[in-house]
Amino acid sequence: MNNNEKAIIIGVAGGSGSGKTTVTRAICEQFPNKSVLVMEQDFYYKDQSHLSFEERLKTNYDHPFAFDNDLLIEHLNKLLNQQAIEKPVYDYKQHNRTNKTIHVEPKEVIIVEGVLILEDLRLVEMMDIKVFVDTDPDLRIIRRLYRDINERGRTIDSVIEQYLNVVRPMHLQFVEPTKRYADIIIPEGGENHVAIDILATKVEQILSRKEKYLRS
Repeated sequence: MNNNEKAIIIGVAGGSGSGKTTVTRAICEQFPNKSVLVMEQDFYYKDQSHLSFEERLKTNYDHPFAFDNDLLIEHLNKLLNQQAIEKPVYDYKQHNRTNKTIHVEPKEVIIVEGVLILEDLRLVEMMDIKVFVDTDPDLRIIRRLYRDINERGRTIDSVIEQYLNVVRPMHLQFVEPTKRYADIIIPEGGENHVAIDILATKVEQILSRKEKYLRS
């Protein structure tokens, strides 16, 4: 299949709690008449069934080695070639994949969202547009507290300890440097409506070019 016939891949990166999901949702809302698919890097944490729960608690989930990018890339290539996939499902409370999967059909626009999606150059090279959501650290930690306590069953102490000992140093070492690969940097996440509109315009231009090619 010619590359012009393939889907558009948009990468949305940024620190934990930066607002990546809000930006992703805003992009989806800009294209109600297009088929859009979201691929979350968090769903592609490595399978740790061979480890005990206590051992899984010690895993550094903010390090690039925590992710099964090989599987994510394999799935993206299948989607680009009009093949359906079975996306893994991750259980944040058990710190492991479940036995369930989500059946995913190919779409026109694929949004790959994750903290470290711009850290792997293989993923970077697959993307048509690369976005980095840049948000102040104080806002990110507050958002992470709300999310991990309300949605992932964590305690305040465990979230703060993890942030100080793991998340922050990993952000400085691995996440922040990937900003240089971004085509668009969005300060303050989904609240930056001007940046979202600019991004949507660019996506529309790429879609239009592909549609003209298919008609020719």
